[in-house]
Amino acid sequence: MKRIGIDVGGTNTDAVLIVDEKVVHSVKRPTTADVTTGILDALRALRANPVAAVPVDAVVIGTTHFINAVVQRRHLQKVAAIRIGMPASASLPPFCDWPADLASLVSGEIFMLEGGHDYDGRPFMPLDIAGLKAAARKIRDAGLRSVAICSSFSPLDPSCETTAREILGEICPDAAVTLSHDLGRIGLLERENAALLNAALNDLAATTVAAFRQAIADSGLAAPLFLTQNDGTVMQAEIATAFPVMSFASGATNSMRGAAHLSGLHDAMVVDVGGTTSDIGQLRHGFPREANAVVEVGGVRTLFRMPDLLSIGLGGGSHVEEGPVRVGPVSVGYKLTSEALVFGGTRLTATDIAVAAGLLDVGDRSRVAALPKALVEGALSYAKRKLEQDVDRMKTEAGDVPLLAVGGGAFLVPDRLPGISRIVRVPHGDCANAVGAAIAQVSGEADQVFRELSREEAIAAARGIAEDRAVQAGAERASLKMVDVEDMPIAYLPGNALRVRVRVAGAIADPNIHEAA
Repeated sequence: MKRIGIDVGGTNTDAVLIVDEKVVHSVKRPTTADVTTGILDALRALRANPVAAVPVDAVVIGTTHFINAVVQRRHLQKVAAIRIGMPASASLPPFCDWPADLASLVSGEIFMLEGGHDYDGRPFMPLDIAGLKAAARKIRDAGLRSVAICSSFSPLDPSCETTAREILGEICPDAAVTLSHDLGRIGLLERENAALLNAALNDLAATTVAAFRQAIADSGLAAPLFLTQNDGTVMQAEIATAFPVMSFASGATNSMRGAAHLSGLHDAMVVDVGGTTSDIGQLRHGFPREANAVVEVGGVRTLFRMPDLLSIGLGGGSHVEEGPVRVGPVSVGYKLTSEALVFGGTRLTATDIAVAAGLLDVGDRSRVAALPKALVEGALSYAKRKLEQDVDRMKTEAGDVPLLAVGGGAFLVPDRLPGISRIVRVPHGDCANAVGAAIAQVSGEADQVFRELSREEAIAAARGIAEDRAVQAGAERASLKMVDVEDMPIAYLPGNALRVRVRVAGAIADPNIHEAA
């Protein structure tokens, strides 16, 4: 296996070459305003080393491009929302729980039609075909090019959503369509919100992935492109174009997967300290613990595959304020190498504090030699207290557990923390995010209600669905392993009903084998 992993952070873009699961070479370059220039710079720097100038099997990229667009309210497009579920849910239309500024940017036409299914999978109203055709004509005439379709309980029966897509394909074939059951879980508004966000990013996803491909080609590589997902696995570039929301939290999960790979620990706490933020999470069987509750993205409630993370404004580029001493949450970001004191700038940052304390050796140490000792110690103490509180918030065990400290700002993590058995620092830890991208696997998930089956039969059926989806996403079937399983009896349904969620992951399939088959 020869792969290049790239992770685009708020401050730095990291690139690594992995050969047979070992890091051969790594580089770190400042993230650029247009993102892709930073990727090209990192690729060129990586390939400039003779040991890295070899053919590779794949290039895997993790990016914060899409979630930044939502948070910053930029590069979003108008979306037509189709809700299938009337007469139920009429009082809570699409966008009803969105922040007003974001809703005004994204909300195009809204259509609420009859149809949908009940909690046991039975249809409760016939699908309004005539209404769908009228909606499709109105979408076409309005010039809307992105549509999100959500039907009640579509994870149990997606037929209403798929029929709607077929009708839209006939009347407005140029529109990109997002179906909620492809993204979310049971929970109408949150699943619909995920579909609406995804649809709003359609144009940005297409241009971003195309730019990534161009950067790879410009660097002289002829390798397939993959993007990392929220759960620490990868998806083909074509799938990423259709589902950009699936990479919202990929940066943090890449770091956690990379930390597990580099340390050999598969169950531990992880803190990834970047230039702008610190992400705290927990590894379970080598993968990030998933959030089972609603996750807010840019003020919008969603419910789909997202890691259970706590992000705090503490990083290597964080501003340090005096009186009282405070570190973050504001950061110089990718301007660290021009604005920090040690690099000739005028802004006191956490990196300057670390250099003054002897924890880091970058830039010109003489520029911070006169910093008061009380200020240096106070800033490091503030960072320690912040990490101590938030690591404890994310722990699920009462006893002491190991903590993996990775990221370019890991120097802010002290050597001891309460509730932590040991602090583990690993080689190439400052590029753990890119390592996690390079070693990522392909996953598939099933989340369905089964009836008239035993528990073992239901789990086996869900696993089969998950494996089929993983193979469709580019996994090698023989390598698939079950990494997560949950089952919950549903007492209010007849027929021994059981809700089962299964996730599997495996190696990226060899494209030559598929071609031969």
